[in-house]
Amino acid sequence: MADGLVQARGLYKRFGAIEAVRGIDVDVARGEVFGFLGPNGAGKSSAMRMIACVSPRTGGELQVLGMDPGRDGPRIRARIGVVPQLDNLDAELSVRQNLEIYGRYFGLPRAHVREKARELLAFAQLTERADDPVEPLSGGMKRRLTIARSLVNDPELLLLDEPTTGLDPQARHLLWERLYRLKREGVTQIITTHYMDEAEQLCDRLVVMDHGVIVAEGSPAELIERHATREVLELRFAPEARPEPEVLAPLVERVESLPDRLLLYTADGERAQAEVARAGHRPLSALVRRSSLEDVFLSLTGRTLVD
Repeated sequence: MADGLVQARGLYKRFGAIEAVRGIDVDVARGEVFGFLGPNGAGKSSAMRMIACVSPRTGGELQVLGMDPGRDGPRIRARIGVVPQLDNLDAELSVRQNLEIYGRYFGLPRAHVREKARELLAFAQLTERADDPVEPLSGGMKRRLTIARSLVNDPELLLLDEPTTGLDPQARHLLWERLYRLKREGVTQIITTHYMDEAEQLCDRLVVMDHGVIVAEGSPAELIERHATREVLELRFAPEARPEPEVLAPLVERVESLPDRLLLYTADGERAQAEVARAGHRPLSALVRRSSLEDVFLSLTGRTLVD
């Protein structure tokens, strides 16, 4: 990719006997929002830490902003922004001071940092809290401040590790709006997330990782088309009336049995529902919905909890 900000070939990371990342290829183009999806332990954060130049690669090739993190780590870090999984703000400083002092770490002039902090406070909708201490802020406010702080050096590349975990829906949607605004301004973003709706909303392209390897890659729409049907019919039955999945399998492309419902994957959910009724099955409730990235994710990585 001639305009790629991140290029990895055979990227590999080992921690002792644990193979966290097992030879992945990644290309991130300038201006796009790229996502890493995967269950716990899939290797997402390990890949992000190598791109952020805070964890050396064990093997493979990696270029970030056209440079090798092994040789040019400080130069790369000066041009990227990082939003860690957990907020690491300085609770003893005010909201404004968290921005201004962090900006000084990059050697930026005081006047420039003051003006940049004012701009970022407005961006994060924290202007009225500028002189307040950090500790009493809500979780959403702290997250917005962490993202604002990552932008103090006008980064070419922004890395966000699970940016909205633990936030309520209103705070999540506000952060999505802020990140979308950054995309419109041309800031390249790499995101890890456990929220499938977040990935669908924000990501131009993404990879799904499992056990350290990439199992699928594409845009959200491409992945849904490739790995799921157009619609899903969700059926809930009384325990004594619930049919076995193989009974319904001939009616649709695939049937998945969950403890509380059956999922029927099909191109036409309403037609499948009618065929279920003609076959004499009477569910307590039926819901036809479009397939989502979550269906793709669970199909590729399974529903078993990974510790």
